[in-house]
Formats: sequence, C-alpha cells, structure tokens
Amino acid sequence: MELHCLIRIYLYSCYLLKRLTNTIQYVFKNSAMRKLYVFFLLLCFLLPLSLHAQDEYLAGWFARVDKTKDEQPHWITPIATTTPRLEEEFRYDQIWQTNAEGVTTDNYDGGKGLELIPFDKVEVIFNAPPYLEHNSTAKDGWGDVAFLVKYRLLSANEQHGNYILTAFLGWSVPTGSYNNGALYAIITPTIAYGKGLRDFDLQGTFGIALPTADTNIVGRNYLWNNTFQYRVFKRVWPEVELNSTFFQDGAHDGKKQNFVTPGVVFGRFSLWKRLGFTIGGGYQIASTHFHTSNHNGILSVRFPF
Repeated sequence: MELHCLIRIYLYSCYLLKRLTNTIQYVFKNSAMRKLYVFFLLLCFLLPLSLHAQDEYLAGWFARVDKTKDEQPHWITPIATTTPRLEEEFRYDQIWQTNAEGVTTDNYDGGKGLELIPFDKVEVIFNAPPYLEHNSTAKDGWGDVAFLVKYRLLSANEQHGNYILTAFLGWSVPTGSYNNGALYAIITPTIAYGKGLRDFDLQGTFGIALPTADTNIVGRNYLWNNTFQYRVFKRVWPEVELNSTFFQDGAHDGKKQNFVTPGVVFGRFSLWKRLGFTIGGGYQIASTHFHTSNHNGILSVRFPF
C-alpha cells in the first residue's frame, strides 16, 4: 500500500510537469535549453514506465531507502541549509521576506516539494514553483520550477565516524510569471558536508549559481551555508545557521550578504507506519550592511517516509 501511494505521488508530479510544458515553451528563447528541458521531461516519464516493468526493483524500494539512511548520520534537516544527507519526504515551507521598505512578501512553498531516493547513494528532488504575494504594487505570481540531484560520495553513521560528503547538481527553469523568477535557467553545482560529535553536528554547503546566458547582467552567486545544531530531549534540535551570498557581475557585483538564522526543529515524530512528521522554524537576521531583505521568517513542515 505504501509503495503504491509513492508511485502515484511520483506519477502525479510527472503529470504536473507535462501540463506545465505548454505554458512555459515561450519562455525558452534558447533552442538548446528547450531541447534540454524536453529531454528531461522524457526521462521523467520513462522512469515510471521502467519502474512498472521491474517488480523486483519496486519491491525493494523501502529496503533500499532504509539501507541508505542507515549508512549516514541521523541528524535532522536544517531550516534553510540543504542537508548533505539523503532523505525521502514531502516538504512545504512558508517564508516571509521583508525588503528595505518594510514590505513583506509571502512566499508560499518556498520552492520545496518531493524528495525521493530512487537508487543507492542518489536522491532526486522535484521542487514545485513557489507562489509570491508581494503586498505591494508588484504583480503576484509563480516562481521558477527547480530540480536537484544528490550523489553521496562518503558517509558513516554515528557508530562509524559520524560524517558525510555529498555532491549536488541543481537547476532551475525560468517559469516565473511577472518577473517573479530568473531571466534564464540557472545551474548550481554544490558540494555539501557534515560532521557530528555526540549530540552536536555541523552541516554545510558551498555552491555556485551559474546562469546559462547574459552572466554580465544576471550575475554569478557564490552560496555558502553552515548550520550548527545540537540535539536535546531526543527530538528537539536548536540551531544557528550562517547563510551567505557573494555576488559577482550583475547589479550587485562585488557585494556580499549574510544572514544569521537562529531556529529550532522538532522531530521526527511517527504518524503512521513509515510516515513521519517534522516541523521547524527560523528567523533570518541580516548581519551585513548590504542585504536584499531582512527579518525573514521561515516555517518548514516535512513528512518523511
């Protein structure tokens, strides 16, 4: 029953991608990017078909997921920093971003979505487009669709070293409406790392956001995030994050911004059989003179399975 539900969720996510295709074709001015996106859609549909044809593969899905998780530390996923751990869950974030004029933009979903472990050492994430409500004269609308693939390079659980090293490759598709997304697709290679010591752990990422065109206009962003967590009472994880961005080219060339993000995550709690529940929140405070927003609230809800 659990496996059947998982397949239905995955097939539905692929169906939504197909429905989006007709509305976003015009966005791609570069024919090569359009071909790349169509190729990715084909993969999304061929994968479920291949899964149906391999009963043995499907039957071992959750056994593979459990084995993958057992081989890595059992920390909790931070509020803003992407964890180097491989996880299987559905995630929804709610973000309130306040600009320099004091106007708050409501970011529904925060670009989160479905996370799956289809193969050993591999996680794929399908991030649904966020909906942005600006509470100003700016037009509300949908942001960009994004995807992320993780490949775990090294790992050891708490009994064998308590560390992890993972490579990411993320990319976003410019599907945003009314300037609520990027001008072009953006590819973000990232290295993620983590080390634990008893109830303390550090999780971090360093990545480069590379636009596929007009770099001098869009600019490159160097993204460096570090999270310091400490577990208390088994299911309470207070944390402090440092979320940094270094800008090269574009409108913010040469500038940097950093947020100090105190927060806490509660979980994982068991709901039904494999299904769990985790909830957390954080508050981003700008610690640099330059910042695009400040005093941002984040609420994160996850359903791991």
